[in-house]
Formats: sequence, C-alpha cells, structure tokens
Amino acid sequence: MKILKPILYFSIFNHPLKLDELYSFSEHENRTDFDLEIESALQQGIITKTDCYYHIDLTSEHINRRETGNKNAIKALEKAREKARFISSWFPFVEGVAISGSLSKGYFDQDSDVDYFIITKPGHLWTCRAFLILYKKLFLFNSRKYFCMNYFITADNLEIEEKNRFTATEIVTLIPLYGKEKLDAFYKSNQWVRSFFPNKIMTDIATVKPISKKKSIETLERFLSGAFGKQIEKLTFSTTFRFWKLKFEKKLASEFSIAFKSSKRVSKHHPSNFQKKIIDALNRKYEALYATHRIQLTKEHV
Repeated sequence: MKILKPILYFSIFNHPLKLDELYSFSEHENRTDFDLEIESALQQGIITKTDCYYHIDLTSEHINRRETGNKNAIKALEKAREKARFISSWFPFVEGVAISGSLSKGYFDQDSDVDYFIITKPGHLWTCRAFLILYKKLFLFNSRKYFCMNYFITADNLEIEEKNRFTATEIVTLIPLYGKEKLDAFYKSNQWVRSFFPNKIMTDIATVKPISKKKSIETLERFLSGAFGKQIEKLTFSTTFRFWKLKFEKKLASEFSIAFKSSKRVSKHHPSNFQKKIIDALNRKYEALYATHRIQLTKEHV
C-alpha cells in the first residue's frame, strides 16, 4: 500500500496528515487508485481517520498538538521571513535562503528552531558560515530558536548527494525566500525527488525575492575575493572541521561523515545524526507493520 509510507514517516513526528497532504506525499500517480487504497486501508483497520486526519495509532492529543503547532507556525514564519531578509542582505557570499525543518512543514512549538538552508557563492561557503555563526554567538548569545543554520551548499554543487525519503521530504517542503535564480537551479538539480513524491507541488518561486546586499557587504565581498579571502576560507574550513572531529568523531564513529558532511562545497552539521535516526525509526515501523498486518514495504536507506 503506497499510502502507508508517508503516514508512517510523519508518525515518527506524531504528525497526522490531511487527505491532500497524504496524496502529495504518496507515490500514487492516479487519484482514483489513491482513493480506493484509502478506503481499503480504513476498512481493514490498517489506518484510522480522526476528523480530517489520517494516521496509525495516534491520539486526539497528537491532533490537538498539530493544530496548535500550525497556529504557532504562522507567527514564527513572520519572524523567520524577517531573519531571512537580514541574512540575505547583511552577510557576505549568501546567494540563496530558504526555510527548512519543522517550520517548513507548517509546524512550530516550544522545542522548534527556525532552520535555514543557505546557498553560497562557490569558494566562500566556510567564510559565509563563519560570519553567520559569529553573529549568532556574539549577538544572539548562541540562541538557535530563530537563527539556526546547519546546511550550506555552494551554487555550483546544488544536487543533494543523499537521495532518500528524508532528504526528499526536506527538499519538497522548503520555503524559498531569497535568491530566485539559485533556488530555481537548486530545484532543477534535484528532480530525483519526483521518484519519491510524483504528486508533490513544490513551492512556487515566483514570489522569491532577489538578493540585495548592503553596499558595505558588497565591499567586504570584493575584499575577500582575492588571495587573502582564499586564506580565510581555508582557515575557517580547517578550524571548524578540526573542532568537529575532536568533539564528535569518536562519539559517532562511522556515522561522522554523514552527520558532519564537510567539503569546500557543502557543510552539514547534525551532531545527533538526525537523518539516520529518522530512517532507522521508519524502517522499524515497516517491520512492525509487517508483524501486525503482513504488509511488506521496501526499506529506506541513508
């Protein structure tokens, strides 16, 4: 049953789905087949419908939690848009800004952070990241609530290497805000997500605003574009990666290279290796489904 993968995926986050959401995250390409499968799953007791939500083993408390989180997300998104404008204007080498994480799925609570996905100018990713992290530490006292950046890529490296259900979900739910040209190129470079979600309509980039840098930032970019800037880029990369290795490599062992994907063209900082945790949890749900209903789903990979 193709409807079960998205239901089980979002159940990891205790997040029931509405019918149109379920269809958009399913692998069905025919709405009639989708509707028939929904009815069959309901009749067999494989899934449950509560009000307008479809789920497996969730409660009214989870539904109330989702609805509260949806309301909170409206206000949080306003603040996130303001921060995105600030990032695009006041930091060197930023060429694209989008919102990812729970807020991009329309949910926000007391434990949520506003996650930003940043596209940078080639050859300057680590310098850009250093300025943003320095600002967060000095002026926001390292608060992540509305200023969390854990994924950077360069404009010449837009295709995401890890092609799985987790990364596909993150891509199709991004909220693109600044840097229309680069974000459009990013979506075109990641059409592989259609193999997971053939029905999902990505956010329209028509309203994405252009990057408009302050004059002082343009001057700073020109200054850092020469030989001195190349040395700064090497220094920020080597220093950051050395720190990560000392702090996390022993703890994560073989998972370090996935959780801390780092090169000249990408920086991914996930100390808990969240992606693997979610994929592992999803595969356990597939196993439980087989044990209960003898329905076998193809396992996911990191």
